[in-house]
Amino acid sequence: MEPKAKKNLKNVTRFLRKYGMDHLDIDIDSGVKAFLSEMQRGLAGKKSTLDMIPTYIEVGVDVPTNKRVIVIDAGGTNFRVATVYFDDTKRAVIENLRLSKMPGIEKNAGKDEFFRNMAGQLKDVAGASDNIGFCFSYAVEMLPNKDGRLIRFSKEIKAKEVVGQLIGENLNNALVSTGLSGKKHIVILNDAVATLLGGVGSYKSGFSSYIGFILGTGTNTCYIEKNANIKKTTGLDPAKSQIINTESGNFGKIKQGKIDAAFDKSTINPGVHKFEKMISGAYLGPLCLRTLQKTCTENMFSNEVAASLWQMTNLDTKEMNDFLLWPDGDNTLANICKQGNPDDVLTLYYIADRLTERAAKLTAINLSAAAIKSGFGTDPAKPICIVAEGTTFYQMKSLKSRTEFYLKQYLENKQGIYYDIVSVENATLIGAAIAGLTN
Repeated sequence: MEPKAKKNLKNVTRFLRKYGMDHLDIDIDSGVKAFLSEMQRGLAGKKSTLDMIPTYIEVGVDVPTNKRVIVIDAGGTNFRVATVYFDDTKRAVIENLRLSKMPGIEKNAGKDEFFRNMAGQLKDVAGASDNIGFCFSYAVEMLPNKDGRLIRFSKEIKAKEVVGQLIGENLNNALVSTGLSGKKHIVILNDAVATLLGGVGSYKSGFSSYIGFILGTGTNTCYIEKNANIKKTTGLDPAKSQIINTESGNFGKIKQGKIDAAFDKSTINPGVHKFEKMISGAYLGPLCLRTLQKTCTENMFSNEVAASLWQMTNLDTKEMNDFLLWPDGDNTLANICKQGNPDDVLTLYYIADRLTERAAKLTAINLSAAAIKSGFGTDPAKPICIVAEGTTFYQMKSLKSRTEFYLKQYLENKQGIYYDIVSVENATLIGAAIAGLTN
């Protein structure tokens, strides 16, 4: 490393550590222990930042062939509708795929408007099946009948009247009231749960267990738990297992930096989803901007660049990533740096890069805890299948490779637990279809 770059990196590291924002401030072992403790408390029904929601969905149920099911995927940004069936080879066939904006993302939506909007998106497929697999990517308390009651929104969705409402029941009411169809059998599941099921449907052998992981606009994790360990729920068959939705984005026992805490207060849901606000696509760019603006107060940028950074009101994660990929290219941050000098490029790059590395380290903590809690993966010939989805995980520069580096160091080398990370195209749609057809 050139002396100038080395000095610049030293200054950035000193700055980030001053505010508790560097990846060196995160200890993996203590982070995993804290995560496991919250998981255990959540399963026992004790106060925890991890909801540990039983889904009542088992893994390994045979999927019927040539039977259509309506699938819905309500994500952090998009709302997708399709029909799916599994052919004679058990391959998923996706038809009638339609994409629109998630209601409540652009402006506040009342309860009736929220569900009428959703029902309207089903008009072309409402008659295709009596069953709906509904991937709903938010914290939901699941009921044994597979409906779910919304606990809270994340990812800056604005629809407060929907909180506390039954998702499936209200969608059915909207379908009936708009004359689109009679009532459907609706199975609600989280995006991480749908992703896990999509992995089971695509990788049926060779693995000891499965983890579903999302890191896109938001983040979440699920895994398969023995019913005997779910102490907060009575009446479960102790000989069976089911998928647990951890709601990992809400993990609150991680060490926040001072800038993290200030940023959290600026969001529409301060105090919750602290973990998500440190790693996910909805927040990583805005958090980076707040960090850069704090850097300006310590005279680490030239006057011209500092002035431009102060004028910015938002930096999305894609813009942050564009700069990391092409620091001398034609993108928002690179063009700002061109107003200054080469030191500005280095300072900005190191800040964005080290925040990304911190996100990778935190991701490794999350996945390591889920793998350890599953109780599987000690046989290298039967590893745990981590089904990972999300643009932030796969497209953010170096995030996936650094996550794998920390997993190799900690989970495999220190804990003796083996894993494979796989991607399944349209995993949430396939998983929702499996849930809709088998429950």
